[in-house]
Amino acid sequence: MAKTKTVAPKKPALKKPAAKKPAAKKPVAKAAPAKAAPPKVQKAQRASAAAAAPVAAVDAEGLGWIDAGDGYQLSLDDGKLVARNAQGKRLSSVPKEVRAGDAADQLEALRDWMKEHDRECAGQVDQWMLRSLAVPRSVLEAVWEDPSWRTVLENAVVVAVAADGGHDHRASGLFRGVDRKKGVGVVDLDGETAWLDTERVAVPHPILIGELDGWRELVTQLGVTQGISQLHRETHPKPQGMTSMSIDQFEDGKFAMLMHAIGKARALGFKVRGGYATCKVWDGGGVAEARYWIGADSPDSETYTGQLSWVDARERGLKLSDVGPVAFSEGMRMASSIYAARVVAKTEEAS
Repeated sequence: MAKTKTVAPKKPALKKPAAKKPAAKKPVAKAAPAKAAPPKVQKAQRASAAAAAPVAAVDAEGLGWIDAGDGYQLSLDDGKLVARNAQGKRLSSVPKEVRAGDAADQLEALRDWMKEHDRECAGQVDQWMLRSLAVPRSVLEAVWEDPSWRTVLENAVVVAVAADGGHDHRASGLFRGVDRKKGVGVVDLDGETAWLDTERVAVPHPILIGELDGWRELVTQLGVTQGISQLHRETHPKPQGMTSMSIDQFEDGKFAMLMHAIGKARALGFKVRGGYATCKVWDGGGVAEARYWIGADSPDSETYTGQLSWVDARERGLKLSDVGPVAFSEGMRMASSIYAARVVAKTEEAS
């Protein structure tokens, strides 16, 4: 019988483990570069830094001085940047290296911010007057300590506002202060100090003040001035029986260039669009806009002024009989102010 060979089974070949691929690195998010704040915000930040800067000294004139490095100190005197040296001597000019420093930059930003704040306060009170808005006493209490607000509010004629929104001209006076307990402090038409027990007051437009001449005489006698153009504002009472749609009194005012007329209108605070200088007023619970034609050609071309008219909130033309007293007066004031800047011929001057 043949012998058979027993063949040992072959061992399976060992496979080398596959080399592991290096793990992909997760992308690292890079921080986006910080966006620079808008110039107006940067200026406000510098102004805030100047306001928070510790005052190194206060001199006999009441000026506060802050350190500017190298022994110099800086201050603002009537809006002008001034410097003094380590011995306290005031310099005739600010050294160049000091003017280029952070302290000077912050003080100048503070000065510019204060000027803008003054304009904003004056503009806000002017809007209260043009819109005959009722101002809560709490608002006056909140802003009265701010010198910018006090300047424009002090000596303005104010009237008490009743619960129904009506103006009580019997309770009125030159605004002199506000007290949480006593009320609104005024000087009345007789020159006497009084307190108005009212929760709201209004700053009436002068065309709505019945005894305007009396108030003008009072401020002259007291030797005080107003921070807004109220008592001595140019006013134009509306004549009775007007039924037309426009005023032609200020037509044909010649300007050598349209840009001169536009510049004058904007300098006076009026908006210009579509060839018109415009003035929007809230009068009698509604909106009316005065429009005075100044031209719509090339800015460097000659132009002549046209008619003065009014439209309502939906831009529909208004008859003069439907225009309120404040809107009429302000429209006439706008047109007459722009017309006054026209080119005046020698023959017109002679007459």
